[in-house]
Amino acid sequence: MPMIYLKKFLLFLLIFSAKFSLTAQVKLPALVSDNMVLQQNAKVNLWGWASPNEKINIQLGWSDAVIETTANTDGNWKVTVDIPNASEKGYTITINANNKIVLNNILIGEVWICSGQSNMYFPVGKEEGTWKTGVKNYQEEVKNASFPNIRLFTVLTNASPKPLDDVIGSWKQCSPESINTFSAVAYFFGRELYQKLNVPIGLISTSWGGTKAEAWTSQNVLEKDISFLPILQQDAKNEKLYQEKLEAYYLASINQQIASAANAPKLELKKPKKEANKTSYVLYNAMLYPLINYTMKGVIWYQGESNSGQANLYRTLFPAMVKNWRDDWKQGDFPFYYVQITPHKGQTPDIREAQLFSLKTIPNSGMAVTTDVGDANNIHPIDKQTVGHRLALWARAKTYNENKLVYSGPIYNNMKIKKQKVQLFFDYADSGLKKEGERLKEFEIAGEDQVFYPADAKIDGKTIIVSSLKVKNPAAVRFAWKAVPEPNLFNNENLPASPFRTDDWVDKVEKKL
Repeated sequence: MPMIYLKKFLLFLLIFSAKFSLTAQVKLPALVSDNMVLQQNAKVNLWGWASPNEKINIQLGWSDAVIETTANTDGNWKVTVDIPNASEKGYTITINANNKIVLNNILIGEVWICSGQSNMYFPVGKEEGTWKTGVKNYQEEVKNASFPNIRLFTVLTNASPKPLDDVIGSWKQCSPESINTFSAVAYFFGRELYQKLNVPIGLISTSWGGTKAEAWTSQNVLEKDISFLPILQQDAKNEKLYQEKLEAYYLASINQQIASAANAPKLELKKPKKEANKTSYVLYNAMLYPLINYTMKGVIWYQGESNSGQANLYRTLFPAMVKNWRDDWKQGDFPFYYVQITPHKGQTPDIREAQLFSLKTIPNSGMAVTTDVGDANNIHPIDKQTVGHRLALWARAKTYNENKLVYSGPIYNNMKIKKQKVQLFFDYADSGLKKEGERLKEFEIAGEDQVFYPADAKIDGKTIIVSSLKVKNPAAVRFAWKAVPEPNLFNNENLPASPFRTDDWVDKVEKKL
């Protein structure tokens, strides 16, 4: 064989073998890595990619058995393994195929997904010059955040029109260095669970500021419900408008270059920007779908501000999103605990009502009321400790069976009209009700004319008696029904009552999509 052909043949073999060696490497998703926490007492997925039909052996640090599997013809593989009781011992997992991967410092405990928009994204520490101002007493919180058995995973913000296989991120031990940029609500929630349960805690933060619930919902779910189709229609309109602006920008650029050749003055052109996170289902595709193989205990959620203009729609959209997640994870009706958004001058009471209604329509859910820790002028209030604590109360009581723990403030149940007065009955008021200050505030009462007047409200055991001299025949009562209420009704466990109304009168026109 002539030398030139021999060199070409050898080069071909080199390229082919290099390509084969690259494809014949077992690869793991970002979540399956050093420092991860695996859900205790559960069947947990381990998965990844390899060359087609590649044989893979897995050795678990807590078991002598070797698990064998084979990648399918597309190179995908997944196995389900039994995880024992929680352990703070750092285990290893060894994966052998054409290459070898050793995962180190793996703990077994409780894993929670933490998602939403900016108030979930809001970090513990401060970032100068941004809305990330740090939580209350952030210097002290950061300094004391040494909990190596709490593990943190932050999903890098990303958007995609199609479902992705993986995310960008890594597991980190909780420390003053790692907690500085981690979700504050997630951290305070996880820290309380760790201190109460005494088991490792894994927190996966996947959130992005300014996002709507539809961005976290799959395309399939949105397309199947006629009430959600206007959302997708508006997305299409927005995309069309963006493309028209982009077309105009490039046309202007062409004309400017032609004009510049003739020494015409140069004009300043601005290329239109597109906010990647504002479109439906793109965050579900990029920041949620890649997580669904990872076995977890439950979800905490802090979102709603961006949907406040369509509160009635949120009543069905939010439960649909939760069902979407549960259907995909295939772990049944796992716990889903969420925050009722705090008062702010830019919000309406309708969105908090939609979240209150969701408490009844979403199975195995819980809602943390935050009317007493908001900020009328800052949509990112800094008291995230209280928010995390109230979410943790739901988890401790409902998920981890602290039977005597009161986990919610008063929730309106029903009313009775007694001549010129109305008696209000509440759930989560077994130990009684109390007020902060001299008199109860934020109660209003109306007759059939639907005109509301400030009401005189008094605590009567586990109920509230409401009346007004201006309303002879009462028909409805509202509590904290405004953008920025200042209610002072609590149960005896110091948990605030949720805003509510007893009527369903239409007195506000919602923003159209």
